[in-house]
Order: sequence, then structure tokens, then C-alpha cells
Amino acid sequence: MSVVNHFTHGPLTPVLAYLMSCLGCMLGLRLTAQAQASRGGARVRWLLGAAVSIGGTGIWVMHFVAMMGFAVEGTQIRYDVPLTAASAIVAIVVVGTGLFLVSHGGGRPLPLLGGGVLTGLGVASMHYLGMYAMNMSAHVSYDRGIVAASVVIAVVAATVALWFTMRVRKPIWITGAALVMGAAVAGMHYTGMYAMAVTPHAEPGAVPGADALDFLVPLMTAISLITLTMLLMVILAPSEKELHEDAELDARLERRRLVTQRQAHLTGPVQPPPPAARVPVQEWGMEPPMYPAPSRGVPSSSRSRSRHR
Repeated sequence: MSVVNHFTHGPLTPVLAYLMSCLGCMLGLRLTAQAQASRGGARVRWLLGAAVSIGGTGIWVMHFVAMMGFAVEGTQIRYDVPLTAASAIVAIVVVGTGLFLVSHGGGRPLPLLGGGVLTGLGVASMHYLGMYAMNMSAHVSYDRGIVAASVVIAVVAATVALWFTMRVRKPIWITGAALVMGAAVAGMHYTGMYAMAVTPHAEPGAVPGADALDFLVPLMTAISLITLTMLLMVILAPSEKELHEDAELDARLERRRLVTQRQAHLTGPVQPPPPAARVPVQEWGMEPPMYPAPSRGVPSSSRSRSRHR
């Protein structure tokens, strides 16, 4: 009879682990779609958020939610805090590296394969590092063949996940891809767990480390809250269609400005019209001065002499 039980709480832990993996992968795919429509620093920030979502929630949180249902008969299980935290960092870093490789590679096959292999090996390393972080009064061994199979599953799952990040844009396709990615991550996890064989010590001793409820639950809660915060950011951020429409509008305005400048350069500066001549304006109620009209053909001196006579 096996002393290992992966489902001490029944289907609760595997179902919850799968849902957490799907949620993290779905948010990560949405963030990568947002990154593809952005440029510069905004693109880097969206990719970093995708790395935290997929690596942190989709893989690491899923792993330890599943481990909440893991128990070994005859010994207590505790966790090494630094190694457990390091496994979370490994998951986020390798996923982020794969996303940046594929993003800057433009989805070409070579960067996709390189990123998939690197990310898959990193995910497998995270899994077995998290397993190594478990402390128990028992001897643990692994079946090499099953371990190799779990690594292959991790590489294939990571490659498919990175391919999805470059291809899917519509919500319906993102949801379907997240369900597939969640199944792949859960399959890799339980394959790796199946490779483990545990032999309890004859005389159980004190087990060092932190209890799962004291350490893992707060840490998983914090990462889940970060994931929900990023989900709200995605919901409030403009969609890819809106960003594309804004870019087209900016491009049209820029083209119109350039055309206007070119026309002004060809026609030269516009000369202002000459100022109009000023005409004296007669004020209201004033009569124009009266001047006597001179007589035609009669000199003024002759008129004065004839008046005196």
C-alpha cells in the first residue's frame, strides 16, 4: 500500500489548482496581446505582467495549491522558505525570458523553439526545486523515466503556450488556449509527482521548516491579489482595436500636417493686401465749407472795379 496520497481533500485541490492555472494563463495571454499592440516601455511592462501571471499564478500557485492535497503517511511535511521562494522567482524569470525571446523574434520558428525549450526546462526546474523544498522524515527517490517524460511535457507545454501568446487575440480563442495550457501545466505537475517514491524513516524525527498553512497560503494569496490587480488593469486599459484606431487617427493627422506644410513651402509666403486709402469722413451735423466759385473769363480785379463804379 502506498504511503503517498495526492488527493487528501478529494477533487478539491486538483480542480482548484487547474482553475488557478487557467486563470493565470488566460490573464497572461491577454497581457501579451496588449503588449503586441504597444510599443516601448508599455510593451515591456505588459510582458512583465504576463510573466508574473503565467509563471506566478499559472504555474507556481497551481503547483502549491496541488501540493496542499499532498500527504505522506507517517511523517509531517514542512517547507524550506528560501527554496520555496526561489522556485517562484525561477518560474517568473524563465517565463519572462521566453516571452521576450518570442516577442522580439517576431514569432519565427527558431526563437519560438529556443524560448519553448528554455521555458520548459525552467518550469521543470521550478517543479523539482519546489519538491526539493519539502522537508519530511522520509527518503525520497524518483523514477528517471517518468522524470524525463515530465520534462518533455513541460517543454512541449511551454512551446505551445508561447505560440499561443503570439497568435491568439480574440477572447474566445484566449479562453480556449488557457484551458489547454492549464491542462498541460497540471499534467506536467502530476506526472512529476507520480515519479516520486517516498519511504518513511523507521523512527520519525523533528521536521524543520514552515508549515504550509503558515507560509504557502499567505504567499499564494499575495500573488493571487497581484494577479487580480493586473486583471483590473487589463479590463480598464484600451483594447487592441482602440489602440489601432488611435494610431490610425494620429497617422492621418500627421499626414495632413505634412501636406499643409509642403503646400505652404511650394506657394511661398502669402503677401498681405495693400492698405486701403483713407477717406475723410464727414461728421454728422457739420456742413462742408462754402467757397465762391470764380466767374469764368472775368478776372477778379475787373469785378472789383465794376462794383466801385
